[in-house]
Amino acid sequence: MKPEIVKTADVIIIGSGSAGLFAALTLAQPKNGRPAPRVLVLSEKPLGGVCASAWAQGGIAIAVDKDDTTESHVADTLKAAAGTADVHAVRALVEDAPHYVRLLEKLGVQFDRNEDGTFRLNREACHARRRVLKAAAGDGFGRELMRALSEAVRHTPQITFVEGVSAERLIRRDGNNAGPLQGVLARRLSDGKPVVFAAPAVLLATGGIGGLFVATSNPLHALGRGVAMAARAGAVLADLEFVQFHPTVLDIGEDPCPLATEALRGEGAHLLNSRGERFMPAYHPAAELAPRDVVSRGIFAQIMRGQKVYLDCRHIDTSHFPALLQAAARAKLNPARDLIPVMPAVHYHMGGVSTDLAGRSSVNGLWVAGETGSTGLHGANRLASNSLMEAIVMGARAGADIAAYLETKPETSAINAASLPELPVGNMDAERHLIRQIMTDLVGVIRAEEGMKHAIEDLAALQANAKTRDAKTEDMALVARMIAVAALKRTESRGGHCRSDYPETLPQWQKRSFTTLKEIEAQTAQTLAPPARVAETAA
Repeated sequence: MKPEIVKTADVIIIGSGSAGLFAALTLAQPKNGRPAPRVLVLSEKPLGGVCASAWAQGGIAIAVDKDDTTESHVADTLKAAAGTADVHAVRALVEDAPHYVRLLEKLGVQFDRNEDGTFRLNREACHARRRVLKAAAGDGFGRELMRALSEAVRHTPQITFVEGVSAERLIRRDGNNAGPLQGVLARRLSDGKPVVFAAPAVLLATGGIGGLFVATSNPLHALGRGVAMAARAGAVLADLEFVQFHPTVLDIGEDPCPLATEALRGEGAHLLNSRGERFMPAYHPAAELAPRDVVSRGIFAQIMRGQKVYLDCRHIDTSHFPALLQAAARAKLNPARDLIPVMPAVHYHMGGVSTDLAGRSSVNGLWVAGETGSTGLHGANRLASNSLMEAIVMGARAGADIAAYLETKPETSAINAASLPELPVGNMDAERHLIRQIMTDLVGVIRAEEGMKHAIEDLAALQANAKTRDAKTEDMALVARMIAVAALKRTESRGGHCRSDYPETLPQWQKRSFTTLKEIEAQTAQTLAPPARVAETAA
């Protein structure tokens, strides 16, 4: 079935979370007397629908308190990042962030405030101070942020929101990865028909990769497909091995798992095992407020010993954590009297498409923002509530840079529909579940060489099997395999990447990792190659 070119625009934004919408609103502002560019936002979901931004509970980390400083925020970010953050990126984004509080207020975001009008702030793990801004509604900051951004987009005529489409491939001229970007090949969900959206500039803001694992706090459509699209288009990727597991999602049988926000531990909630023992003080001096990777491994170790793990909130006020109360109620639990069963789950991907601080990827005409991108801000382990900060700041930076790029009148050319790939649509649910199980078992909280090699072999076979049957499953297997290859290559433990066979953090690995799909394929072939046969020599 040949695709139909349905719309043309100046900019296409793929994804409708906070990074994508803030970029769209930035682009929609007229500049230097010139009209704003035409912006298309493509999404599988309705505007304001399910996305990771909307599920963010704690808040947004920004140094706004009179006793706080950007230097302290920078120091905390670098400490959590375990030695691999880009110091320039950290400083630039943290220093920029306070400016956006005022812009968010203008857009209608309702921040929680004290009686004197100052911001009411939370403290979360690894923050030296209370600097996490919350929503007036409690622990639903992401929901409040997305409400305000969605409302602003609805009232901005320069932005056209197109729902019910799944972006599948980036289009470069003649299918050549050296050619200019021309647009996006997508699929209309209502009838499965392939459609083309044409534009000289594209911003990827498709979210994370949590749906590749059995236990995740992310929406299940967070499958890393933006990373797959960029990789196929030739983009450089960064830090793929660094996956953050949130220590405390509710272990109540729901998929995805409800989050018990880190702010609960910031308020004094404790972790207990089945024997009623607090175990985190044995793992880290900060106990429950240790970095997320440390807390996740502490909980995982208890589970491996046959212990259940619980969050004890009985001695704190949970009335301003409605998401916890609602999730607990579904399991017939009351945090005021009951211990809440918890476990680690995939929460955030520090890796993604490598970008500079304007959101530019290595592909001309392609920008990336939010969790899909990797600026180096998070290093090996994201500091709590820095993700929404990055999404807003990088969405704005990318939007401004795209506007400047369009002023250069980039080359445009007609799209040759006949040259576009056929993208099969299938229903490979069993294979998708198998991918999630492989990643959880072999590329999860604790990793080892043998398991990751098995994962790479199985994922390569699953991808090959899906190639002519289901594009979504093929992309899932590809992104999962890229993460596994990157994790196999890093022979140490650091931040969100923990190896039982290389438990030490090594100085020679104190650096970011960069790769391309071409390199991933070469490393896969090397991993799957049979052992070299040693020639027998005469005695």
